Amino acid sequence: MPHAETHTVILPHATAYNAPYAKEAISKVAAALGVENAAQGLYDLAKNHGAPYALKDLGFKEEDIEKAADIASKSPYPNPAPLEKEKLLLLLRDAYEGKRPE
Repeated sequence: MPHAETHTVILPHATAYNAPYAKEAISKVAAALGVENAAQGLYDLAKNHGAPYALKDLGFKEEDIEKAADIASKSPYPNPAPLEKEKLLLLLRDAYEGKRPE
């Protein structure tokens, strides 16, 4: 997977995932973007400027979503929100499809 492009796709979804646990940081991102919802603002910024916004467009395979969620949930790293496999599956499915974060 291309590193920068993958981060571009995942960032809005990771922002939404972490929002309840990093309210101050998320509000600063929203303010910097001039939007109410930081995750949606990051998604819109990428999409409106021609950046990738779906993992499937980068060659990520749908059948690898489960494996990626499993790896992430079993390899904890510092993160504001707990890394829960079921929630990571939802994040990755949305990122795979290119859905705008809610």
